[in-house]
Amino acid sequence: MSKPYAHPEVVVDATWVTQHAQDPKVRIAEVDYDPQANYHTGHIPNSILFDWKKDINDLVKRDIIDSAQLQALFRAKGIHPDTTLVLYGDFNNWFAAYAFWVFKYHNVADIRLLDGGRKKWIEEDRPLTKDVPTLAASSFTATSPPNEKLRVYFDDVLGRLPEVQHGKLALVDVRGPKEFSGEITAPPEYPNESAQRGGHIPGAANIPWAQAVKDDGTFKPREELEALYAPKGVTPDKPVITYCRIGERSSHSWFVLRYLLGYSDVRNYDGSWSEWGNRVRVPVEKTF
Repeated sequence: MSKPYAHPEVVVDATWVTQHAQDPKVRIAEVDYDPQANYHTGHIPNSILFDWKKDINDLVKRDIIDSAQLQALFRAKGIHPDTTLVLYGDFNNWFAAYAFWVFKYHNVADIRLLDGGRKKWIEEDRPLTKDVPTLAASSFTATSPPNEKLRVYFDDVLGRLPEVQHGKLALVDVRGPKEFSGEITAPPEYPNESAQRGGHIPGAANIPWAQAVKDDGTFKPREELEALYAPKGVTPDKPVITYCRIGERSSHSWFVLRYLLGYSDVRNYDGSWSEWGNRVRVPVEKTF
């Protein structure tokens, strides 16, 4: 029998979503990079939309939304403090995991991910609709300050490189091998969104996010996840920092490490390679 996840309650399956879609205490939300190609072509009945670009990020500041913006968003979407918020989305839940991380950063209590996301729901031929639910505004109040234990910034990463070199801090690059090596500067999905330089942060271990999921997009069993990370020095006895290009894929790996494996100190570097690869005079490693 497979070992249970450290926090099994944060992962729900399609049957659970179907049973709770009409529950007034539950809000199902699709998080999309491209809503026109996804949510607006058909979504889980009674689910709302979070547009990754417009709703989760402040594109002027190149930052995630702040507490006031989160409060306005949740009020508009009819989300209450006691709402169970279930997220799913495109790209195997990349952006749903990113929203999960952002909302946890802002201390939202009950959030869950639909295992397998939009991909698995469609593959199982489950119902979709173009109907957008009518929502009554809530009086949600954001809790401040945000939880900085979940996030890390450029200067913090740069200053802690000696810890990485001495094995006291695990730095996980979750991008594909060619991005990690420096052979390419952006994933195939985003060919025009590259950094000035290719490569990776010195001392980082390359554990692509996709190695944590099965072919259908659902998470692998706990034993397989432990076997994925531990041999590369990513163990629960040390702090861990995850990064990718803009923080969405690394949010997925952050979720795996924090909630499925139960690591206590995992932070997401959302500046990621789009920041590091464009900064002047910071160290970069290439391996091709």
